Amino acid sequence: MGNSNELAVGAALTGRREGRLWPARLDFMQSVSGLFLALFLWVHLFAEASILLGKDAMYRVTMFFEGYYVFGEPYPIIITLFSAFISAIVILHAVLAVRKIPVTYRQYRVYRDHRKVLRHEDTSLWWVQVYTGFALFFLASVHLYGMMSQPANIGPYASADRVVSEWMWPLYLLLLVTAVVHAAVGSYRVGVKWGWLGESSIGRPHSWPPRSARTPSRWAPPIWPPGRSLKRVP
Repeated sequence: MGNSNELAVGAALTGRREGRLWPARLDFMQSVSGLFLALFLWVHLFAEASILLGKDAMYRVTMFFEGYYVFGEPYPIIITLFSAFISAIVILHAVLAVRKIPVTYRQYRVYRDHRKVLRHEDTSLWWVQVYTGFALFFLASVHLYGMMSQPANIGPYASADRVVSEWMWPLYLLLLVTAVVHAAVGSYRVGVKWGWLGESSIGRPHSWPPRSARTPSRWAPPIWPPGRSLKRVP
């Protein structure tokens, strides 16, 4: 009888430990997907900047992404498929990130009070991530849908016509600023969260994974120093 009880307790503890690992795994997936999207953004911006070298340079970049130099002829469907893949990563990243956002006024008030008391830049930057991420979910969706539905209309003339004649430049301007800010701040916060930026401000090296990743709160963002998180709201 005693052995049965010990086995039951052991199984319960194992289940609790396994359950605690899932928030850390989800945080890791969020970080990886975010870094991938940030890297894609920088590559995408460099590819678009080829127009500064002339229309022929942008044409060559467009032909490259359409597979001309591999298959001998362009296949715009490659752009459609890749845009669909990026859209899936964006949705995955958004789903993983939205679980951290306060969903009730009480949760928002707790975070607001913590931010006012701490007055730390890293805590305030999380709110920048929330605003820019919310805006990107709509701005990026329009751009990605255009790439999936009109993959052949990419180039110095077609892109310029879309931006000017179709009045897409206000959306692209907002998308550019929002995406760059979100990617830059997110990359920095990922480095802080996982201890890739060296020692914390109190001179204590980060552990791997940090305590906040092993037992994170339900919605609250990590605050400085890494390894501490806001109090769980019941």
